[in-house]
Amino acid sequence: MFELQLMSPESQVEALCDALDALGALSVSVEDADAQTDAEQALFGEPGMPPPKEGWQRSRILALFESREAAQSALDLLLVQDFFADCQVLGIQHVPEQDWVRLTQSQFAPMEVTPDFWIVPTWHEPPAQARTVIRLDPGLAFGTGTHPTTRMCLRWIATNRHSAHLSRVLDYGCGSGILAIGAAKFGATDVDAIDIDPAAVESSVLNAQANHVVIKTGLPESVSGVYQTVLANILATPLKVLAPLLWSHVAQGGNLVLAGILARQADELIEAYAPYCALQVTDTEDGWILMTAKNS
Repeated sequence: MFELQLMSPESQVEALCDALDALGALSVSVEDADAQTDAEQALFGEPGMPPPKEGWQRSRILALFESREAAQSALDLLLVQDFFADCQVLGIQHVPEQDWVRLTQSQFAPMEVTPDFWIVPTWHEPPAQARTVIRLDPGLAFGTGTHPTTRMCLRWIATNRHSAHLSRVLDYGCGSGILAIGAAKFGATDVDAIDIDPAAVESSVLNAQANHVVIKTGLPESVSGVYQTVLANILATPLKVLAPLLWSHVAQGGNLVLAGILARQADELIEAYAPYCALQVTDTEDGWILMTAKNS
């Protein structure tokens, strides 16, 4: 494999990426050329907020080709295009052969939730201190335990393992199904894992089978009745929209557990849920918060 490396101003990133794709690039990636410097830019996108930009002020574009000749041919065609005038050629580099599976696996190590509760990829042995283990590999759906929001939800589940809160559980926006699986691991007898994405539903089924637990999966229209615990690890804006729906499924004496919320968004969530319950922050990690409310 050979990698064509280019520098592009923000205004030309989209045109350049489209051209590389049309010229047969196997993959095209865009990086901040000023990453790890004082000029580094953070680009975020979230529902209800302006969409992220296509690239950074100085974007490094990396395009992978099957051969040096293919990379050079693509470059020759780019050089005569008007939109390439402000771009820069960084070079063509040979990409050494690697065991990409092993390289990917090396980036995912066992993840501690609590001292005796761990998330462990299938290619690792569980730590000696692990008493409860979720076996989970990176896949199509969000939620491998590496994100603070997932860990905080799982910590809440582990902390409430001996309570009645885990009798009937709803994981709304289940992604990989990791929260539903965690609840089942700690004794929940009736667990529903719900997502709008059929791929997430399928992923949850497979992950539950791999962990030898039973959960029910489906799309949002399959939710019915009330639950002792309703978990929703999504993002702040959809959580606000879903406030009446989520609260309607919390049983008397039950708990609502929300994540995917930045610390600066706490007041927005408190206001959105004020007609239904009194949300409070019960955990924090790396700028993210966990918010809970009890239907007393």
